[in-house]
Amino acid sequence: MPKPSDTLWDIAKAEVEKKENLEGDGVEVWEKSLLFMGNKNGGKTTIILRCLDRDEIPKPTLALEYTFGRRAKGHNRPKDIAHFWELGGGTSLLDLIHIPITNDNIRTFAIILVLDLSKPNELWPTMDSLLQVTRNHVDKIITKLGKTNPKVATEIKQRMWNNMPKDHPDHELIDPFPIPLVIIGSKYDIFHEFDSEMRKIMCKTLRFVSHYYGASLVFTSKSEALLLKARVLINHLAFGFDRSKSISVDQNKPLFIPAGLDSLNQIGPPPASDSDIGKLHAHTPVDLWKKIYEKTFPPKNNRDLKDVNDPAQDPQYAEYEVDAMRTQKNQELEQYKRNASKSWKEMEFES
Repeated sequence: MPKPSDTLWDIAKAEVEKKENLEGDGVEVWEKSLLFMGNKNGGKTTIILRCLDRDEIPKPTLALEYTFGRRAKGHNRPKDIAHFWELGGGTSLLDLIHIPITNDNIRTFAIILVLDLSKPNELWPTMDSLLQVTRNHVDKIITKLGKTNPKVATEIKQRMWNNMPKDHPDHELIDPFPIPLVIIGSKYDIFHEFDSEMRKIMCKTLRFVSHYYGASLVFTSKSEALLLKARVLINHLAFGFDRSKSISVDQNKPLFIPAGLDSLNQIGPPPASDSDIGKLHAHTPVDLWKKIYEKTFPPKNNRDLKDVNDPAQDPQYAEYEVDAMRTQKNQELEQYKRNASKSWKEMEFES
């Protein structure tokens, strides 16, 4: 509180010192990290650029890319920082997931899973692979923290339930993801043209998976209005902006369901007859929904789903002059191998 005798200079100096102190001890500065993952060419980069208000043409993501954004919640407030990581290559670069998620930032980390709604046969394998590897890595970090800093490990485990009301009827029936998770269904404009029964199965399945993992779910496309909805969920995690309480569960419209606002009762049973469900041997609820989903949308085999592991062979990174020189060198190498092999066979050895 300024004193009556304080000059304008004294007040200004006190404000600057107060701001520096707040930034120095970390009380007011918000710093979060997000990892975007999902289908190759699924729209991850477009969503990131829109969240950061960058008017750039999206470029293909090579391996693991990083950028950041800064936001101030008000006048004379320090700017909060959000670190945006993006995993490229679909499911071909799972080994890179451990790089951005560490012991140091696990408490402030969130996952944004972007699934291409226009490719229903790839949806479940992509989602399952990415979430399984991420969860295994996060669980290892939490287990390790439990030995060195049990208070923090307990805090992370308890925070998994923050979005779920204590009196929610599904408390004992779900298994929340260990860190905040948002599932985004991209290319809604293409999905909207699908047969109504196909859309029903995909919507119910994604609602179940999202609710079971305590995740938020939103459908989006290049439409500015739909991108804004995705941005609301992401900015809540990245910069602490207000969490939206609106909800849309109509399968004929883009879904928008913040974590904790859905229920198994509202979602309904898996989209299959009782006799079909009885014939399926599932060990968990997720396994049951997977089997039913894959009856309608059988996954492509691993060879079809596997992305190009060597970026030099990926057509999206083609550069004529570089590729021509590489081809020439490869031919020279093959010629050398043939000559060396021929010379080796002609050599005489003493018995």
